[in-house]
Amino acid sequence: MEHIENDEQFQGLRVNKGTSEQPTVNPYLNNFKKFKRKTYTASEYVEGILKGNITILGQAVTLIESAKPDHQALAQEVIEKCLPYTGNSIRVGITGVPGAGKSTSIDAFGMHILKENHKLAVLAIDPSSEVTKGSILGDKTRMEKLSVEHNAFIRPSPSAGSLGGVARKTRETIILCEAAGFDRIIVETVGVGQSETAVHSMVDFFLLIQLAGTGDELQGIKRGIMEMADGIVINKADGTNIEKAKLAQSHFQNALHLFPLPDSGWTPKVMTYSGYYEIGIDEVLKMIDDYIDFVKKNGYFDYRRNEQSRYWMYETINEKLKNNFYNNPKIQEELKGYEQQVLNSQMTSFAAANKILDSYLKNL
Repeated sequence: MEHIENDEQFQGLRVNKGTSEQPTVNPYLNNFKKFKRKTYTASEYVEGILKGNITILGQAVTLIESAKPDHQALAQEVIEKCLPYTGNSIRVGITGVPGAGKSTSIDAFGMHILKENHKLAVLAIDPSSEVTKGSILGDKTRMEKLSVEHNAFIRPSPSAGSLGGVARKTRETIILCEAAGFDRIIVETVGVGQSETAVHSMVDFFLLIQLAGTGDELQGIKRGIMEMADGIVINKADGTNIEKAKLAQSHFQNALHLFPLPDSGWTPKVMTYSGYYEIGIDEVLKMIDDYIDFVKKNGYFDYRRNEQSRYWMYETINEKLKNNFYNNPKIQEELKGYEQQVLNSQMTSFAAANKILDSYLKNL
């Protein structure tokens, strides 16, 4: 279009013609062949996993995390075929408040583990946002050394609003990792809360990472998580923080005496270390090895593994029942009506729940 500013009466002004509007989509895009990931059969997945192929292992984990029924069926077939090659790893759960240095510690622990000619898999349960339903899944970026190691596999998984579901998927991922030859598994909880219980039910050793000098030493002594811990470590015990870490160590050690002795017969220890400066890492790893030797000798190791298997059988039943209920078309339709009655104060929440459950059970 012509601009009025280019008229002769406006001396000294000139506006160049603009370019035509460019397409927002690359016109050459259609010339590229659409990328399609190769699909594998269950036998091909298992063969690749047993050979230690990280790419195929990662795709198999994606199958486990998928909500598609055909993916789930294929994933279960792969898991069942991998079962005979599992159970030969040491599983360690790591938890702690945000900022305690879990990822930095795992990076340091992992490098020391790899030096002992082990293969390490790190599985992180990352809580999803209640608002956006998304997860950052950024743990891998904080494990700079470990993430580039050939014998290390790092995989974060979003909880996506269902902690029980992602915990089950993490447990199934452990099976695949063991079949792939990873003899050391670390399961990290990124948040605090119910995830500790879920992780505790799938590991052999549960490590609690704490901080000193934050004013929360005694506040952090909670019965639930303290009773689950097989070992407590005070991180960032370096520089001017060493004395504070020693003081926190004595606080936690005294608190542990108030709790009954765990079923394992092991007395939990409290240690100090620095993940960033890698001070005391060997001592922490030795504590874990000593615990594993202790529980293997008294038979608690096998007992706990069996109890965990039983626990996950019932957890899987609960999850399947829940999914079956909410995915039932008839129930989905009835729920809308009962929900509206509850919102209109025509029925109590408990009465509505009982009626919808009665309707579901009658149609089984």
